[in-house]
Amino acid sequence: MSKLTARMKRRIKRELSGEKPTIWIGKNQASKEILKEIEKQLEKKEMVKVRILKSALQGDEAKGFASRIAEKTEAALIEVRGHTFTLYKRRRKSCEK
Repeated sequence: MSKLTARMKRRIKRELSGEKPTIWIGKNQASKEILKEIEKQLEKKEMVKVRILKSALQGDEAKGFASRIAEKTEAALIEVRGHTFTLYKRRRKSCEK
């Protein structure tokens, strides 16, 4: 994945600032179903906002948790604010099928 510029990160933050998280991660943590849903939303909208419930962290830090999810979904971690984080993944070209 190409490196995101500061300008792109600001644009993504601005676009999602007023949005509510579309995915909530609870005590089951980042299950396969959650990861599939994140990937599906990234494919559709390129950006997704995720909220981590305290029960999912289990003593872990939100930033580390978010980084692992970004790695698993091959997305860029844009921002972590409290227990909410934003991911971005450029949409694949439709001609790559």
